[in-house]
Amino acid sequence: MPNFRVRRTLAAALLALPAAALPLAAQAADNYPSRPIRLVVPFAAGSGTDAVARITAKELGDALGQNVVVDNRPGANGAIAAELVAQAAPDGYTLFMTTNTTHSANPSLMKKLPYDPIKDFTPVARMGNLPFMLVINPKLPVKTVGELIAYAKAHPGMSYASGNSTGIVSGATLGRMANIDLLHVPYKSTPPAMTDVIAGQVPMMFVDVAAGIANVKAGKMRALAVTTAQRSRLLPDLPPIADTPELKGFDITSWNGVFAPAKTPQPIVDRLNRELSKIASSKEVAPKFEALGFEAFGQTPQQFTAFVGSELVKWNKLVKDAGIQPE
Repeated sequence: MPNFRVRRTLAAALLALPAAALPLAAQAADNYPSRPIRLVVPFAAGSGTDAVARITAKELGDALGQNVVVDNRPGANGAIAAELVAQAAPDGYTLFMTTNTTHSANPSLMKKLPYDPIKDFTPVARMGNLPFMLVINPKLPVKTVGELIAYAKAHPGMSYASGNSTGIVSGATLGRMANIDLLHVPYKSTPPAMTDVIAGQVPMMFVDVAAGIANVKAGKMRALAVTTAQRSRLLPDLPPIADTPELKGFDITSWNGVFAPAKTPQPIVDRLNRELSKIASSKEVAPKFEALGFEAFGQTPQQFTAFVGSELVKWNKLVKDAGIQPE
């Protein structure tokens, strides 16, 4: 009789195993989210990506019924933040709002990358584009890109600041296409770079509209052109840099999107994508994004995945064409 009881108890335990052995992540997806979410940003507070992240975090938190906390981790051209997210648990509670800096340009700009932009992440939602503009210290005696090129040729070694990969590549591309000698001055992030341009320590930089528009409107910096091939609908009076004869074909666009660590359960990814896509297309939120100069729109995870792959190829060519050597 005791042996029978043991066998019966053992059989019952074995029958219960399939349910007990369900992946914890899959079970957690049913109750997601049950605690606050961390949204990691690879740039400092005051950057364009940070500003977009804070609007997104508020809206996403309201939609999910949980706080979404922005966690700024600047440094190493975004690699510090990217590595942090790549190593985080794939449970949907650590997300990454980033740009082409970490997922398009860094693989070509850096010899050793502590993360893989494809294998270590799950694309969740592309949120839109961050148009960039060429700005200068207002005391510089130029009003157009053509005049800036002439000034730079008369003053070899003129410097430009950068706080991200788009700024690095745009400056190097300008120098190569216009055949001018420019000195690159890298910064940890955009805000301190802008501070030095405003102070006249560095005469120029390429900055995203979201981060720089307030200083341009205040007259602290002068905007000369946008880096996109077409005029931005948010800055219709600012010409494309490609309108300058020496820079015909110049077209560099920065994008913004949300990633999760690799192997994040698909139900969580789909839930996040639905909510983020609603935010990107919301008529109520649109004025907040437009005030930053952010062009918001949504993409499915599948569309975003394909886009990230194509951007790796594009930025590899941009970096090589600009003559930038990986460091």
